[in-house]
Amino acid sequence: MLKVRDLVFRPIEDGVEKTIIDKVSFDVNDGELLVITGPNGGGKSTLAKILMGIIKEDEGQIIFNDKDITSLDINERAKEGIGFAFQQPPRFKGMTVKRLLTLAAGGSLSEINCCDLLSSVGLCAREYLDREVDGTLSGGEMKRIEIASVLATGHKLCIFDEPEAGIDLWSFSMLVKQFEKLHKNSDQSIIIISHQERIIEMADRIMVIKDGKVQGIGTKDEVYPVLVKGETHACMSEN
Repeated sequence: MLKVRDLVFRPIEDGVEKTIIDKVSFDVNDGELLVITGPNGGGKSTLAKILMGIIKEDEGQIIFNDKDITSLDINERAKEGIGFAFQQPPRFKGMTVKRLLTLAAGGSLSEINCCDLLSSVGLCAREYLDREVDGTLSGGEMKRIEIASVLATGHKLCIFDEPEAGIDLWSFSMLVKQFEKLHKNSDQSIIIISHQERIIEMADRIMVIKDGKVQGIGTKDEVYPVLVKGETHACMSEN
């Protein structure tokens, strides 16, 4: 379903070329949950943004459902069925939470449906429907609302960049259950960037990225020996 081949991203910083993503290749199968983990600063979030079309790679190819989408922008990739949840969600002054969820769903969405989505990510639904998606919401609230907006659409591939960041333990537990439900009851493919062991343990496969390179990819039993080495183990935590 998703085939990534030899992706390279080399931005110029202070007049010097820096390699952030270095010849990264991997596949994600239909209905598979792939967790990408590894040390901070290793290139995980950059890779996710390249897959969504937010950042343009310098080299490489991205195939999605047998179609070359390398040249497509973020809007075109969204139309192809790819959804994305930012690590730091954007805010939209003047737009209510209900309106955002309705737009994300691509059509009419009842109040009950909106409430179900918000409840699934740990929010007291009716308290949020008419609130604006602006600076009055905390970072954790924004994160959960954005995840709900991604869940509102039947994507073929969902990409979540550190969904656990900025949310409390109770909400995190609800989020894990939501991911388990999504993975079990749909044929969507899911990519989650995470350091959390509870999320890593849900994965069909795990990919470890360090210094912009794939250090290992495979099942938990195959990849855990890589995770427990050095810096990568230090970046993992439990909730």
